[in-house]
Amino acid sequence: MMADLNLWHYLAIAALGIVASIVNILAGGGSNLILPLLMIFGVPPDIANGSNRVGIFFQSIAGIRGFKQADKLPTADLRGILVPMMLGGLVGSLLASILPNSVLKPALLLTMLGVAAITFFKPGLLLTPENAEVRKVADTPWAWPLLFAAGIYGGFVQAGAGFLMLPLFAGLLCYDLVRANALKLVCTLAFTAVSLAVFIWYGKIWWLVGGVLAVGNIIGAVIGVRLALKLSPNTMRWILFVMTLVAVAGALWK
Repeated sequence: MMADLNLWHYLAIAALGIVASIVNILAGGGSNLILPLLMIFGVPPDIANGSNRVGIFFQSIAGIRGFKQADKLPTADLRGILVPMMLGGLVGSLLASILPNSVLKPALLLTMLGVAAITFFKPGLLLTPENAEVRKVADTPWAWPLLFAAGIYGGFVQAGAGFLMLPLFAGLLCYDLVRANALKLVCTLAFTAVSLAVFIWYGKIWWLVGGVLAVGNIIGAVIGVRLALKLSPNTMRWILFVMTLVAVAGALWK
């Protein structure tokens, strides 16, 4: 049974959509704010998960446009990066349509705690030297399967997917943190497009909720890109660290 939402519910969803989008652009985990709110408002978990993808889709487009205008969007190896991500996204979204979200909760917690440990104890993995040579996926051991795994997770639940991608792009493929964030959005758009098609097919979208989220997410993405271009890499690392811990706390609370 669908919830009965009023104007104040939609205003709250839009406002938190702005905040969540800024968080997603700078680090990740914004969906850990949105999904609990939707469920508190009475939206079923599967519908909340699917409707959130509408906002993420348009947030990604807006964010990519901002990074591209600032000439911070690397495109040389996009095909090598996107193929495993999209295939993983398809697998993950199909799993999400038949399995409960709780199936991957232990893996989510362990992964996010691992990223938090990396950002605190191994900052060099996220603060790539300016003269470091960017690596192609085809020439980097474990890059393809790790990107595929990140795509599965993103397709399954979305929340926290950025925490998986940033260490891969910055630590493994040697992109600086700003460009890693730009690539994160490209990949998010790719597996979200696949996931969205699956959720539409299974009727898991509440379009009015998704549309309101999209408006908030677009506004937040514009603000988030401007902040990402101004903040120092070390500040970005600390934002990632803090948001990872917040996401872990949110996942434990749920």
